[in-house]
Amino acid sequence: MTDTAVARTDNPTRGRWGLVVAALLLQLSLGAVYAWSVFSSALQKAGAFKLTKPQATLPFETAIGMIFIGTYLGGRIQDRRGPRTVAVIGSVVYGLGVIVASFARDGDHLPLLVIGYGVLAGFGLGLAYIVPIAMLQKWFPDRRGLITGLAVGGFGFGAVVTAPIAQALIKRNPDVPTTAFLPLGIAYLVLAVAGALFFRDPPAGYAVPGYTPATSGKVVDSGRDYTQGEALRTWQWYALAAILTLAVLAGISFISQAAATFADVAGYTAAAAATAVGLLGLFNGAGRIFWAAVSGRLGRMPTFVVILALEGACLLLIPHAHNAALFFVLAAVVYLCYGGAFGTMPATAGDFFGVKNAGGIYGLMLIGWSLGGVVGPLIVAKLIGSTKNYSAGFTTIGLIALIAIVLPVITRLPRTRKDAAEGSLGAQTSARR
Repeated sequence: MTDTAVARTDNPTRGRWGLVVAALLLQLSLGAVYAWSVFSSALQKAGAFKLTKPQATLPFETAIGMIFIGTYLGGRIQDRRGPRTVAVIGSVVYGLGVIVASFARDGDHLPLLVIGYGVLAGFGLGLAYIVPIAMLQKWFPDRRGLITGLAVGGFGFGAVVTAPIAQALIKRNPDVPTTAFLPLGIAYLVLAVAGALFFRDPPAGYAVPGYTPATSGKVVDSGRDYTQGEALRTWQWYALAAILTLAVLAGISFISQAAATFADVAGYTAAAAATAVGLLGLFNGAGRIFWAAVSGRLGRMPTFVVILALEGACLLLIPHAHNAALFFVLAAVVYLCYGGAFGTMPATAGDFFGVKNAGGIYGLMLIGWSLGGVVGPLIVAKLIGSTKNYSAGFTTIGLIALIAIVLPVITRLPRTRKDAAEGSLGAQTSARR
């Protein structure tokens, strides 16, 4: 197999849905990172570790911080070399990083845990994560919103599978919960590589039969394709990166404390909290598909207004939601909206800058994931502290999300892309005459 598909004369789209299945297999493995709160809680209680809350958050923060480096390099390389090689390398590094983390056996080995789970696994995750997003946009120009939601949907569902399995593995050796990383790392390695081996770009001149790009409406699919450098010279690129950063910051602040918050605020047991975190992964994954599809009808920027508003409102209410059912509903909305930001932004970047160089442009934009993923958990962990002041932590983050609504309100398509789309419409009209 090559990284670019051979042109088909009968049906050029044949096999593209198989690529979606392969992408989901990869993303399910990578998305296990969102089950970290299960490990965070265990590391704080484990006799051999007894980490503080900030210490237990550090490997996760490092992983999220390293994602940007991986997505930046992976996006640029895949635009030039194709998707398969990048995805396979990223999958291997990710799996090996988790395996390395399994050798941390007490609190003195925290640096090893950070290097394995944080630096190596985080870098590999970023390298592989960007690949299916850019690849599938090229295969599905006719379903860009839905397909980018599916491309990252599996990532959100990863915690659904991992959280209960991780909890069961931790129970076998609660004093050294890191032993669970060895079987998990091996499983991630096998599954992610298996999916990545099927990746390929469409052939030159690929087009979906019967599909004509839209040149007007809420979502514009026609216009000049920007290079990465050209995109970076527009203010819109920075606005989109900021929107992603703030949406991530709001959601991941809660995600990083989810298991502990379920227990301390709503009175869940450790096992019930782990189960709840796993179930919430369904909403993380579903949100990526749901909001991406909604954005195709509602419009990308109005969708981000709704996402930020819901995140902010729920975070303000969560510290006071002592009813177990109400707490779960509020948490589910946060997960749904957090996933929605990742499902909607790739299609948004495609609308703004085109899909030809999507790997590099969106890969660099994922600096917002790293910034939000590092800053948000740090802020909320510091504010909650040893006194468990969840009200101070989540109220602060909720207000940040609500203020951030101004960004999608003022952000519009770059003028040159709008002009190109309008020119394309004029050319099509003249040709019909």
